[in-house]
Amino acid sequence: MGNALIFPDILLYLLDMVGVVACAIAGTLLAQHKGLDISGCVLVSMVNAIGGGTLRDMALDRHPLFWMTDLNYVIVITATSLILQMFFHLYHKIDNALKLFDAIGLAAFSVIGFKIALTQDMAPLIAIMMGVWTAIIGGLLRDIICNEIPLVLQREIYITASIAGSVTYLLLHRLGIDSGINEFIMLFVIFAIRMLALKFDWHLPSIRLVA
Repeated sequence: MGNALIFPDILLYLLDMVGVVACAIAGTLLAQHKGLDISGCVLVSMVNAIGGGTLRDMALDRHPLFWMTDLNYVIVITATSLILQMFFHLYHKIDNALKLFDAIGLAAFSVIGFKIALTQDMAPLIAIMMGVWTAIIGGLLRDIICNEIPLVLQREIYITASIAGSVTYLLLHRLGIDSGINEFIMLFVIFAIRMLALKFDWHLPSIRLVA
């Protein structure tokens, strides 16, 4: 029984680290592309990787903040950013690389935020919102710092992918699917929708009143 309780926690932690690394890479790539210095790149990667989770924990009144009690987050983000800066010249297609790691971070952080809210006994709608917040806030702040129009505020299939993954989890949960398997399905759904949207250039429609 103890192992059954511990395993999901380890799985979520590893998933969180995957998202942290992916977002640190995405943040560093954009910061380097914009000509920021070493510390600037680390700062942007830090904001990108833990910004959403910080807002989520504040909204859920979870104190102290997760990265203040576990320095692995700060260490992993800093190390990832510094290593990537040394090998930045290998990334010739900045946009493709940025979108790939963005998609990985989107999927991982959506699952993390969603699951944390559920463990706090939040309503499903709030859990979906926390998943979205965890996934998008860091990238939004990253783009603002780098003087870019935030990706999530454009017509990209981004927030929609996160919501679709959360709804899939809730539906499968009602069918009795194991939560561990369900998390991987949610992760795959979000990542797949985001990558398919990029490949086939899917966009949300604009709403305009006809004069």
